Amino acid sequence: MTALLAISRLRVRYGARQAEALRGIDLTVGAGERVAVIGESGSGKSTLALAIAGLLPPKTSTDGIIGWPGLPRPPRNGKDIGFVFQDPGATLDPVMTVGRQVAEVAEVHLGLGSRAALGLAAELFERVRLPAPHTLVHAYPHQLSGGQRQRVGIAAAIAAGPALLIADEPTSALDTIVQADIVGLIGRLVRETGMSLLIVSHDIALAATIADRIVVLKDGAIVEAGAALDIVQRPREPYTRSLLAAALSLDPVEDWQTR
Repeated sequence: MTALLAISRLRVRYGARQAEALRGIDLTVGAGERVAVIGESGSGKSTLALAIAGLLPPKTSTDGIIGWPGLPRPPRNGKDIGFVFQDPGATLDPVMTVGRQVAEVAEVHLGLGSRAALGLAAELFERVRLPAPHTLVHAYPHQLSGGQRQRVGIAAAIAAGPALLIADEPTSALDTIVQADIVGLIGRLVRETGMSLLIVSHDIALAATIADRIVVLKDGAIVEAGAALDIVQRPREPYTRSLLAAALSLDPVEDWQTR
């Protein structure tokens, strides 16, 4: 499998005290591969996602290599990397219609005019299974449910056809039933487009429904990695077993390849 993303010896330190959040991460994501990064709060999962996307906050120092052998040039956020954030309510502009927010991505990265971009936004809303998409493009974020806002965030993230979709705890603010719907939606979109996926989650069982491979982080370091089914059925590390024990469902039988 051709590597889209290749990370070598990545270290990330925060603040004046240079507290180490990532400690020597080595990770590859293949073209079209779906990788889940799992760990408890504070393990470094979101830091890794932000580092890959170049979104780390100021006063952060990094060492190591984040390479893109699968791209002909350095990646551009929005165009080559789509990012789905934890809380869509906090990332959507409350005074701009949701359709216009998605259309802006198409205008900037695809060069579409305003009308064509809004039309694409409606098409994307239909694709992420939002109701009445041609009407909903004129709605504001506060008029949508949490699950609908997350679907808008996903539409914006895939609007320019990125090579890699990063989903950082995309279900953390949603109830259990909506969580499964969002994970299934992301899996379907990745499968249909062939883009790569890096999904961050604390729920190893939920991530296993979408990932080809699982990487387990603890205290900023990788402690276990392997095929999703192997990690779920035959975890080697006690830490991984504790994550599995904390999950609501441990059923590995469901075929995540066809969700």
